[in-house]
Amino acid sequence: MANDSPPSQRILLVTGLSGAGKSTALQVLEDLGWETIDNFPIRLLGGLVAGSDANTRLAIGFDSRTRGFVPQEIIALCKQFEARDDIELTTLFIDCTSAELERRYNETRRPHPMARGRTALDGIKAERELLDPLRRWSDTVIDTSDYAANQLQQVVRERFAENAEPGMSVTVSSFGFARGMPPLADLMFDMRFLDNPHWIEGLREQTGLDEAVGTHISADPAFDPAFEKITDLLLEVMPRYAAQGRSYLNIAFGCTGGRHRSVYSAERAAEVLREAGFSPTVIHRNLGSRPADPLERR
Repeated sequence: MANDSPPSQRILLVTGLSGAGKSTALQVLEDLGWETIDNFPIRLLGGLVAGSDANTRLAIGFDSRTRGFVPQEIIALCKQFEARDDIELTTLFIDCTSAELERRYNETRRPHPMARGRTALDGIKAERELLDPLRRWSDTVIDTSDYAANQLQQVVRERFAENAEPGMSVTVSSFGFARGMPPLADLMFDMRFLDNPHWIEGLREQTGLDEAVGTHISADPAFDPAFEKITDLLLEVMPRYAAQGRSYLNIAFGCTGGRHRSVYSAERAAEVLREAGFSPTVIHRNLGSRPADPLERR
């Protein structure tokens, strides 16, 4: 017998720390066809949901500036929605480290909404404490500490596009240990055992995307046997992750500065995964970093 029940209305609640990227996420969702509302009064949420078209994908943004913002009351209200068969509710929390948020506010010279005449860091700490219950309760947390705006846009598209391919979403990234480890890596490979092109005249200004750098890295006697073992491991464990129902898998390759060895290794690994039938997204976190950074050592 056919199921005559109407489709569930999809509601995505988007919140997070001020300056972490909530507005960017909502803009991407709007581009993906979601109906978006920002800073919507929480007390009116029940009426909005009741009057919405069940076929509408609705993304509602709110944060500490929203009228009637009390995290515990929001969670209690959303639990009521989750108990209904006609609503599919998801919550997204956009997070970021306090140090990076402070840098962003200092760079833009905008006051933090909760600073109230104090420093930006004081406002960030107060807001983090206020939002902690929502962060712990949220279905999905995206940490933008090491993301450029385009990287956050890409992650949101991958996770919330209506026509996204089913199965496990795979991201292969490169990063520099000198600039901090990625917070979301599931599998991480340290490529600093390879000879560093940073110290080769003519290669320092280039990156792992350039042929000359790739030739130098692949000529290292340690590269081929190590890379073969890494890709064999990936091809062994990735189907097992997928079989366990894993939605996202983040694979990270690191080197010192994140411009040469890790970039080349990530690109090569992505090629192997594509040949195996996966469709990885590639992100190079530190590709634009200065090659002569004093932190960049062997």
